[in-house]
Amino acid sequence: MSFAYPEPKLYIDGEWTAGSSGITRPVFDPATEEEIGRLPVAGAADLDKAVMAASRALPGWRSTPPLKRCDILMKAAALLRERIEEIAWLTTREQGQPIADSKVHILRGIEIIEWDAQEGRRLYGRIIPSEPGLRQMVVREPVGVVAAFAPWNAPVFTPCRKIASALAAGCTLVLKPAEETPASTLALVQTFIDAGVPPGVLNVVFGDPAAISEHLIAAPQVRLVTFTGSVPVGKHLAQLAAREMKPTIMELGGHAPVIICEDADVETAATRIAGTKFRNAGQACLSPTRLYAHRSVYDRFVDQFAALARKIPVGPGEAATTAMGPLANARRLAAVDELVTDAVQRGGRALAGGSRIGNTGYFYAPTVLVDVPEDARILNEEPFGPVAIIARYDDEAEVLARANALPYGLAGYVFTRSAARADKLAGALECGTVGINHLVVSTVGIPFGGVKESGHGREGGVEGIEGYTVSKTVTHLLQ
Repeated sequence: MSFAYPEPKLYIDGEWTAGSSGITRPVFDPATEEEIGRLPVAGAADLDKAVMAASRALPGWRSTPPLKRCDILMKAAALLRERIEEIAWLTTREQGQPIADSKVHILRGIEIIEWDAQEGRRLYGRIIPSEPGLRQMVVREPVGVVAAFAPWNAPVFTPCRKIASALAAGCTLVLKPAEETPASTLALVQTFIDAGVPPGVLNVVFGDPAAISEHLIAAPQVRLVTFTGSVPVGKHLAQLAAREMKPTIMELGGHAPVIICEDADVETAATRIAGTKFRNAGQACLSPTRLYAHRSVYDRFVDQFAALARKIPVGPGEAATTAMGPLANARRLAAVDELVTDAVQRGGRALAGGSRIGNTGYFYAPTVLVDVPEDARILNEEPFGPVAIIARYDDEAEVLARANALPYGLAGYVFTRSAARADKLAGALECGTVGINHLVVSTVGIPFGGVKESGHGREGGVEGIEGYTVSKTVTHLLQ
């Protein structure tokens, strides 16, 4: 099944528009490197219009009863479910991942919308016991206009998180999705429009990322900045926000360690890690990258993991047999190849993959590296690609020191049959999320986010919606 690729546009104050700049930029199919569309670039006038629209719409949306907001979000989720085939096709066409994976991401986004819709009805305050004649209350109010920035690796799921949480909390927003994957996000936005989100409540702009971020963050009407992406960009946006004393939610990059203990089920560990590592061509911030196997199981784990990697079918995402598609753009292809080349030049060995596949499309072979020295770039920089580095360890103190050595702290994983060991290692890993004997750690109803340079704030769960609110204390002297 295939669909026509639509003409991407900006969505500002309830209208689809080509913007005022007259400038466009190409959108490419990463499997063929062919241009499939032209994306309008928002000018300063467009950004001002979007911010003012969100500001004007804020009083009406924040005063909309939570039950009504819930109904609108639930309808958007239902429409997204009805349109999943077309939107999954769009995601695969412009981002590259297999159709089945695109659908999984969308289904997870639907669950997020449904959960946030209901949780928005339960943003409770509290009464604080006090002296006679004095009533003290804490209430939660929407923070206001939100500037939201979403990446290309999950062009439906990540915007679902930001849009649903913001709208459920009573905020309005200006969303800047990724320029590489506009049609997927715009199709998602259309479901919110069709569900009844009023004009101005949700606005979407594209263009020059640096210019847009500087303009939106500096706008006095914007009260919160939320960003999902790389550590360097996150640091830059956080600095811009700090100048304006604006709070931020930063879900940044990772370099997730996996500890395979001597008592682990090696076969299960290898299968589950490989199944997650190479999904979306490794382009996920929570992707397992540094695999530490105990010396007693190292050889067996390496053999099984490398064999699984070599069997992964790589090809265009539309093909039914494809398990891993291309990298999303030429930048990622070059970056991954540079990291692997550096590791091999320093003495590392590629037991699987290690090179580009073909000359057309951004395909890179599922890669397994061993004997990589600690000073190699790939052990210190987020790979964000289909590369796993396996190393052996001898004791828990050693592996924890190596796992925690980097400034990243998003996700970590442990495979063991011992509940006591699992509890100990989970407590010692310096990361925001830990998976024990599995790697599905970002799901509906639970908070997700990092520590150290992997960011702050949380998306998902009660904490996710609360991030779009402010606490107001009211003290009332009764008379």
